[in-house]
Amino acid sequence: MGRSLAYVLITGGAGFLGSHVCLELLRAGHAVVVLDNFANSGPESLRRVAELAGLSGWQRRGPGCWSTQLAPTRLSLVAGDVRSPADLRRVFGLAAEAFVGEPRAARIDAVLHFAGLKAVGESVRQPLDYWDVNVGGSRCLLEAMEAAGCRTVVFSSSATLYGHPERVPIPETAPLRPINPYGHTKAAVEQLLADLAASAPGWRIARLRYFNPVGAHPSGRIGEDPNGPPNNLFPLISQVAVGRSPRLQVYGSDWPTRDGTGIRDYIHVMDLAEGHRAALELLFAEPAQLLTLNLGSGQGHSVLEMVHAFEQASGRAVPYQLVERRPGDSAISIADPGEAQRRMGWRARRGLDDICRDGWAWQSANPAGYGG
Repeated sequence: MGRSLAYVLITGGAGFLGSHVCLELLRAGHAVVVLDNFANSGPESLRRVAELAGLSGWQRRGPGCWSTQLAPTRLSLVAGDVRSPADLRRVFGLAAEAFVGEPRAARIDAVLHFAGLKAVGESVRQPLDYWDVNVGGSRCLLEAMEAAGCRTVVFSSSATLYGHPERVPIPETAPLRPINPYGHTKAAVEQLLADLAASAPGWRIARLRYFNPVGAHPSGRIGEDPNGPPNNLFPLISQVAVGRSPRLQVYGSDWPTRDGTGIRDYIHVMDLAEGHRAALELLFAEPAQLLTLNLGSGQGHSVLEMVHAFEQASGRAVPYQLVERRPGDSAISIADPGEAQRRMGWRARRGLDDICRDGWAWQSANPAGYGG
């Protein structure tokens, strides 16, 4: 099935991870259609992606549709939800209506599935929402893929599956012991994909368990802009540095780590984007398979180490307050990324200095995010 170019659907492609992967695929020559309900994003991110990719004429084409001018269209955006069969039929071209104002001749070759809720703490408070969006949405998407004859998918999984690991770095063979509803939903979708792969020949599936995506595109044009208060560490730090928040809350100072704060494997979002492109191209090049890989740097940094590195990169103080541990967290999580390098030739190339420099370039140029 080897091919050089593909027509790819990215669910949640206007969000933080999706927008960076979208840019990476466009620069590799692929064509992209994005489906996003804007629960934690907006179309401005993809206007900037089009700009960075050298595509002209990004504009609204109709109700809930945007695309670039060039024909054939290299980048399109449809406002819709993975839980909606009608929205999925629209994207896959199964409905009679026109696609972005024009009949579609191309068929979607593959799906990169990012759409979902992702905050550990929020999942503890709102588990029903997480099972509805993450598991229910994935089931609807896979059903639509099967109906459309599209059997190649890269799934956005998570290191939260490993829970409290027995040892670090964590290999893909480690037991799956999620400790929060977010992790439970990721484990459920991974099992659904395994069952699907076993049910019929021809499925090409990659389950990418990545660790903590951070940073931004080095241009400062696209980055992480959560709707409402952030739930993840890096945007919290950067918003304190830029003056949007008064101080950072550090959850737990008594973890069994070198400074008492949690240790995580932080991976630059551009390394992550390159990993998704590598996984997609591997699926196209090899026979049908179920591939499971960690995407991480293999290095661990504590919360306070991340704070001090960001202060160094930004020249700004990041005041913080030590508070009680947060339900659903663990002390340490570091990837063993060796299998990804063996199978795809991929490894994280950017370090903590790059992460903080690029993250500050984004936040300082966009203090109010895309809305500014």
